[in-house]
Amino acid sequence: MPFVALAPASRESRLALAATRWTTILEARPDLAPAVALQRRLIGLVVDLAEVIEHGRLPKLSLPPKYLAAKLARGVPVLTGEPIPLPVAALKPTLLRLCEELSRGGAGEAGDHIRSALVETRMDAGSLLTASLARDHKVIRAGGERLGLAADLLWLVAELTVSPFAHALQRTWLDASAGEMTLSTALASWTHGYCPACGSWPALAEIARGHRVLRCSFCALAWEVPPSTCIYCGKGGESFVTTAPVAEPHDRHVEICSACAGYLKTVDTEELLPFPLVAIADMGTLELDMMALERGASRPSLKEFAPRR
Repeated sequence: MPFVALAPASRESRLALAATRWTTILEARPDLAPAVALQRRLIGLVVDLAEVIEHGRLPKLSLPPKYLAAKLARGVPVLTGEPIPLPVAALKPTLLRLCEELSRGGAGEAGDHIRSALVETRMDAGSLLTASLARDHKVIRAGGERLGLAADLLWLVAELTVSPFAHALQRTWLDASAGEMTLSTALASWTHGYCPACGSWPALAEIARGHRVLRCSFCALAWEVPPSTCIYCGKGGESFVTTAPVAEPHDRHVEICSACAGYLKTVDTEELLPFPLVAIADMGTLELDMMALERGASRPSLKEFAPRR
């Protein structure tokens, strides 16, 4: 079974677990206090939006199981290329508030400029969020450059806003696929390192009960691929190296592939983190990013898929 079903989590339980994780980070890295403070505010907004999305009405995707199974067999994620209507009216207030928090947290005028462009409709919120759901970084970058906006910050604020919707969609899809033999078989055969729901790379892998579970950086899907192989190029053996920081704790490692120079962080855990708390684990393992970068490794850009014909 390549994917791992996550138990539903309430707003209160997510925030309580998040608080515990932030406390642990600050005990080890007091210098991250400003970053933690900002992440608290951002994740609080995302969790609140997730509650709205999860208790609202999601669009019904009329996608036949055989059609989705054929996509997965070709290595194409389920949501890729599908015309999915977004609840823009529900998402836009959070989009604007995220801009405000990022401005307060250090983005300054760059965040203010994005908010102004959205309020003044020089940038259409629906188009921005649709491009984010489609993982189309080229469209977002081009739109940002056209308006003189910081493209990376634009990508971040759009991703934070639409991620609760993407998470709800993938949960709905997984629930629907459980009783469809053709689709379940196709999903069981998924061996790619990018998310079978949205196509994003994982933020990291959680090692839970002996299983190396990849966690999507966008929709938080949890899935497994063959161990001891690179999630980017699929190679293993001598070209695939797992290393750990010299200092404690010893529950985290980084996998570095000399064949493609990609890397993946791994963290031991008793339970998989609920959406959107994977971002906290990502922040808490910054030393692994530094270790990988010092060794010339990096994370590749999003994978592109051929348009549907």
